[in-house]
Amino acid sequence: MMRRNSGFSLIELMIVVAIVGILASVALPSYNTYLTRSKLSEAYSQLSTVRLRMERYYQDNRTYDNGAGCATTMPSGGDVKYFTYTCVTANTGQNFTLTATGVSAAGTGGFAFTIDDAGTKSTSAVPAGWSQHTPNDCWIRDKSGSC
Repeated sequence: MMRRNSGFSLIELMIVVAIVGILASVALPSYNTYLTRSKLSEAYSQLSTVRLRMERYYQDNRTYDNGAGCATTMPSGGDVKYFTYTCVTANTGQNFTLTATGVSAAGTGGFAFTIDDAGTKSTSAVPAGWSQHTPNDCWIRDKSGSC
């Protein structure tokens, strides 16, 4: 009586490994892009929130400048992980520009988004491999440069 060995042959195992490798090479770049896009939402949210606070301050004081710079504090600490935020006032406190700059160590390096007192949004910088929207009148949301 002959007994037949059960299990996988080396060829079968190598075919499975090759298929998994091919699937991973296709899926991993898409997943990384997805993660980056999810990190960008922090900038959109924080810039919009700070702009609203600046507008509230302006309604009460008729200036965006509190004497020491912008009328509100910039997001920091536990609220932010992927971007740093700056504010610049101009025209004797009658205009402002908020900027979110990506943190390289957090995977958002190369990105920069702005919004001003008129509500004009722009993407002032994108990393290599990402397209800039033309005209530059929005915050990009994906690699193709769409808003």
